[in-house]
Amino acid sequence: MIRRANGDDLVSLKAFLAKAGLGTQGLTEETAGYFLVIENEDRTLRGTLGIEPFKENGLLRSLVVTSGQAESDIYLLFQHAFLLAKELGIVTLFLATNKNGTVQFLQILGFQVVDKTELPQELSQSAHINHIMSVDNSIFFKFSL
Repeated sequence: MIRRANGDDLVSLKAFLAKAGLGTQGLTEETAGYFLVIENEDRTLRGTLGIEPFKENGLLRSLVVTSGQAESDIYLLFQHAFLLAKELGIVTLFLATNKNGTVQFLQILGFQVVDKTELPQELSQSAHINHIMSVDNSIFFKFSL
């Protein structure tokens, strides 16, 4: 099941992200609603994807799925993220990765590679983006809704 997270999910969501080695800065009861979660029947967290909104732009972040999660589930997670972004009034989504293996999958979803100089100025307010800018092999993508 894929659903929008809420404040009740905060502890388990932070633990899930920390276990994957990702930071949880900015993840609060208020911002938990910007995250989607994949759960199995017993409500065990199996994946997550968050949106950091910046006016009409959004930054997809914290994509984590457990091993063995089907590609179709990841695809559905992105589809739900697109719907959430539209609900938030976002017209363009951005994301960054340093994993070359994800490039083809993202392009199949409709993401286009962009140079970091093409990122909207407001994204520079994101601690996540500022960290990624310091990683040499980061690739940036955008998706127009």
